[in-house]
Amino acid sequence: MFGRNKQDKLNFWSLWFTEELQIQSVLSVCCGRVRAMEASETEGRTFMQAICEKYSPENFPCRRGPGMGVVVVPSGPQGSPMKDRLNMPSVLVLNGCGISHAGEQGEISAFCAHVVELDLSHNKFQNWHEISKIVSNVPNLEFLNLSSNQLRDAALDSDCAKAFSSIRRLVLNNTQVSWDTVHTFSQEMPELEELFLCLNEYTTVTLAAMPCPTLRLLHITDNNLHDWSEVRKFGSMFPALDTLIMANNNLNSIQDSGEILRRLFPNLRSINLHNAGLNRWEDIEKLNFLPKLEEVRLQGIPLLRDYTSMERRYLTIAQLPSVTCLNGSVVTDSEREDAERFFIRYHLDHSEEELPHR
Repeated sequence: MFGRNKQDKLNFWSLWFTEELQIQSVLSVCCGRVRAMEASETEGRTFMQAICEKYSPENFPCRRGPGMGVVVVPSGPQGSPMKDRLNMPSVLVLNGCGISHAGEQGEISAFCAHVVELDLSHNKFQNWHEISKIVSNVPNLEFLNLSSNQLRDAALDSDCAKAFSSIRRLVLNNTQVSWDTVHTFSQEMPELEELFLCLNEYTTVTLAAMPCPTLRLLHITDNNLHDWSEVRKFGSMFPALDTLIMANNNLNSIQDSGEILRRLFPNLRSINLHNAGLNRWEDIEKLNFLPKLEEVRLQGIPLLRDYTSMERRYLTIAQLPSVTCLNGSVVTDSEREDAERFFIRYHLDHSEEELPHR
């Protein structure tokens, strides 16, 4: 009996080892076929070339476990169907790989069926159609990063944008994409919740013909949006906006009345105005008109430069009675009480004209 069990174990491990060798052999053949078919590409590499090089058996051994998606390896070189399976990560990071084209779409579909996050930043894409060929063959994709690709002049039509319909988080930092492109995406992506548009050299905002009802987070730091009249447009474009991050835009003031602010941003819970150009307490007070505001970030604004760190925090907390988190730190009940007392003492010697509206 012992001998039989021992032989069974040997047979099991022999079979397992043979299957693993077959998987690696098939992947090597497949990658070699992809390289051979696409050797004529002169401008950058294809998506499949980058995958085969980064996730080849030599560089990325087969393994099983959490975060690994099962991928069916395509037919072998003789055309016979292969039933072997290969494990690939559900999060693919292919940044800076020199990719400019999709490559064989059947291969993409076979390798990336279970991919949910894809980082294609710092590549050589200049064409939305090539990107859509990739995305349309990754059916479970929820996160896509295209930062630092040259897409300023790339035209995007609605049919092409439909390939992105399952994506919830889209990163377009440092791509200089036009607002027309942004609006086309927002109309054709019914699941879009988070949009990143940093470092795109925007000085103005173009209104969309139709609002995007699903977007909750807009990250638009390091642009040139100085005038509140441009920021105001986000309210009508993204009515469900929960978080607005627009640090390093040198915003000069908040010009709307309380009624307009309540109407435009009814769901805004968090706003980041780091390094804005705000220099009046009236601008800070206007944030109180945002009915759901809980979190504010205000570091680096001219208004607060001449105060000590304690004065900055206490005076700002007193001006924002509904805010529960300031500059990343929770406002406790005792801190709010201290801030209110400090606020009163601080203004005791001021004339009535100098007193804040509170």
